[in-house]
Amino acid sequence: MPHAGLKFGIFLAPFHRLGDNPTLALARDLELIERLDALGYDEAWIGEHHSAGWETIASPEIMIGAALERTRLIHLGSGVTSLPYHHPFLVAQRFVQLDHMSRGRVMLGCGPGALVSDATMMGIEAKDQRRRMEEALTAIVALLRCDGPVTMKTEWFELRDARLHLAPYTHPRFPVSVASSTTPSGALAAARHGLGLISLGAGLPGGPEKLAEQWRMAEEEAAKHGKTMNRADWRLVVNLHVAEDDATAMDQVRVGERLETVTYFGETLGRPPTRTEDPLGDGLRAGTTLVGSPKTVAAGIERLIGFTEGGAGGILFRSHEWADRRQTLNSYELFARWVMPRFQNSLLQPQASREWCVANREGIFAPNIAALRQAFTDAGKPVPEVARLKLWDSKS
Repeated sequence: MPHAGLKFGIFLAPFHRLGDNPTLALARDLELIERLDALGYDEAWIGEHHSAGWETIASPEIMIGAALERTRLIHLGSGVTSLPYHHPFLVAQRFVQLDHMSRGRVMLGCGPGALVSDATMMGIEAKDQRRRMEEALTAIVALLRCDGPVTMKTEWFELRDARLHLAPYTHPRFPVSVASSTTPSGALAAARHGLGLISLGAGLPGGPEKLAEQWRMAEEEAAKHGKTMNRADWRLVVNLHVAEDDATAMDQVRVGERLETVTYFGETLGRPPTRTEDPLGDGLRAGTTLVGSPKTVAAGIERLIGFTEGGAGGILFRSHEWADRRQTLNSYELFARWVMPRFQNSLLQPQASREWCVANREGIFAPNIAALRQAFTDAGKPVPEVARLKLWDSKS
């Protein structure tokens, strides 16, 4: 890990409004990951969806493979792979391959499938999705251990003396996390296997207030199964947009945010609860939405972390296109420059070095000025004005 402190990244569903060129939208997603890599972001988690027109990435693995060739340092994960849609043996095989291709930069995010419309087209009942996720997760974790053949049979998949023909590149395996949104099932599944947790609910109305309770529940469940939960593997997903000042940030996102909330979450997915909180009003105070200047956003992160009652390992920003392209990229750059280092302990040494120079400048720099004067005198040259100046009072 190149730094201490919080990790930062994006949760790329993605969200592209209808009418936008879908081919160009996918290209923009890859360009964004490339830009985030250059700016020093730690992670990008890429979604899987198959309906409803907005979230247009069907295969996180394909996007991860393409992004690997364009990036150097950023870690790439599925955010998330909908386990009920796939045979678990193939999920494990694909991510082991990506782990090798990336030399250890891949992560597996797991979930039951966010859009019921996806499951419906595949003949999967909504009531079965979370059970299927748990069954597939059990199989995947067992396969990744590579400590012997795995035999397992459910009503929808079977493993017969199954083993991976490649062990993970990352020892003992690459990071595996489970997404948790509105129900406790994701947190409990992560706990039973001692895996990472991605709290999508942190960005929903009332979500931040439930974070500490969710974590306590996960720790208790993990203990029942002889596992432990690590806060370093806990990620919180919220909304973000940064501009030079609060008013500019709000103006840049107001129309796009409303369009997404009403036309996609409200009209397309039929989720009216998203309208009970104004993300650009109540959301700012609640910690679900961070819109404003770097100072405002930094305060929002402090507030969000406070809800966890002990801290988390990372914060992921739900990738959106509330603002235009230039403003969106500028937002990520402003965050990387002026907010990210506050939470990664990278400002302490420069600040300490500066304070040391200020406190000792008279004793340090005065002899240098005298040496400059002497050098001109020894050369028989007039002393320039700059070398005649006295250092200002070190206490001023």
